[in-house]
Amino acid sequence: MTDDTMNGAESLVKTLLASGVEVCFTNPGTSEMHFVAALDHVAGMRSVLALQEGVATGAADGYYRMAGKPASTLLHLGPGLANGLSNLHNAKKAGSGVVNIIGEHAPSHIELDAPLTSDIEGIARPVSHWVRTSPTSTTVGQDAADAVQAAMTAPGQIASLILPSDTAWTDGGVPQDALAVPAPQPFDDSILEQAAQALDGPETLLLLGGGALTEANLKTAGRIAAKTGCKLLSEWANARLERGAGRVVVGRVPYPIDIALKVLEPYKRIVLLGARAPIGFFAYPGMPAVLTREGAEILKLADGGADLTGALDALCAATGATDTPPAHVAEAELPDRPEGTINLDNLAAVIARAIPENGIVVDESITTGRAFFPVTKGAPKHDWLNNCGGSIGYGMPVAIGAAVACPDRKVLALLGDGSAMYTVQALWTMARENLDITVLIFANRSYKILRGELTNVGVSNPGPRALDMLSLDRPAIDWVQMARSMGVEAEQVTECEALEAAMDEGLSGSGPRLIEVML
Repeated sequence: MTDDTMNGAESLVKTLLASGVEVCFTNPGTSEMHFVAALDHVAGMRSVLALQEGVATGAADGYYRMAGKPASTLLHLGPGLANGLSNLHNAKKAGSGVVNIIGEHAPSHIELDAPLTSDIEGIARPVSHWVRTSPTSTTVGQDAADAVQAAMTAPGQIASLILPSDTAWTDGGVPQDALAVPAPQPFDDSILEQAAQALDGPETLLLLGGGALTEANLKTAGRIAAKTGCKLLSEWANARLERGAGRVVVGRVPYPIDIALKVLEPYKRIVLLGARAPIGFFAYPGMPAVLTREGAEILKLADGGADLTGALDALCAATGATDTPPAHVAEAELPDRPEGTINLDNLAAVIARAIPENGIVVDESITTGRAFFPVTKGAPKHDWLNNCGGSIGYGMPVAIGAAVACPDRKVLALLGDGSAMYTVQALWTMARENLDITVLIFANRSYKILRGELTNVGVSNPGPRALDMLSLDRPAIDWVQMARSMGVEAEQVTECEALEAAMDEGLSGSGPRLIEVML
């Protein structure tokens, strides 16, 4: 259908809505004003304003993880896109589908080399699977439908559609219906029998990632483990892991190299299902980058974009485990109520006791959170979201996206103070949208992870100048004042009892709340 009175921007919004894209995380500028105006003319799009583009792109990541469909972002030219790159990197590593709408100058203005002119396609490509510039208003609808289809390609992809301002304002827009969602790629059934035979006893490992970590798929993996005696692990960072009482427990490959090497040393054979072979985050002098034992046989049955449910079901049948009760099912068990000054051990206990039924935990706790997993395994059923790309500043934006996707669920964000400062503007959006997010800031007033990294790279005796580069106490950040200035209720705690009361109030109430946990 053609409507000559509809401009390109209006056809874009209509196509996004027809394709199931109902939320736009925005930080617009002049070149995007016709898209902004189209939101008044075309009903149905929820627009969530962010004060920095990294908040918008991170929120789109969190939305996809929980909704299973993409949101769009609206970004201002090349510099606006550049501000959002770090969380697009994280979204790409997490397998999240995102549709970026990026404004561009009209071609006649690009020729003048205006101050904001840049190579937007060049900026977008490293963090995108699909990039296109719409040449005319008549093509925008089809381009948008193609972008959504690309974003929905399993496990989820980053699609970046660049919209020149004249393309947006010119009449002749043609909205399009949704395109078919691409089916996941088939798993490698040629090695199915080999993989089934490889999983034989405690010296073998089934390593899971991506969509293999749903409750149903973990139950299937638990059957395989019970039948074969193999062990189960997930990657260190997972986009979404369904865990808690009644679900199959799966540990993670540890982050620290020395611990990971010890954990993985026993396994002679490893079957990968939605996961990559384990490697370290960084190169260290004299330490291996590959974390598996020398000579380990590694079989990749299915990568992240494959039909992981089908692969697990087939592997379960091939091992004869279909009717076997699953192993490693978590009991409903909580630690004792801790008392006194907060430390890393009792902090984990307070969090385990506070996680609500069907809650969503967004974890960017860096060093503080390494002890959380074992203690929280018996908490009520919940989802746990990790930073898969390693670019810090993901936590609060992803919490926004998760809360928008799941308004009936409570979100608990666990954040280090250093990483939270990268996207602190997210607090304002939480307040503006009245999102049910309880934020814990672990205030050790340092980039503590980097103190450990100094040792790992061979700096055994750092001096005061080096340590000063890792310190956040000169001056100290006042999280309570900062949160309140952006409309978020906040308090500081030093004792377990106060933290428990504050979390209870935050998770039982409505709207956002920040708790600064002094460590």
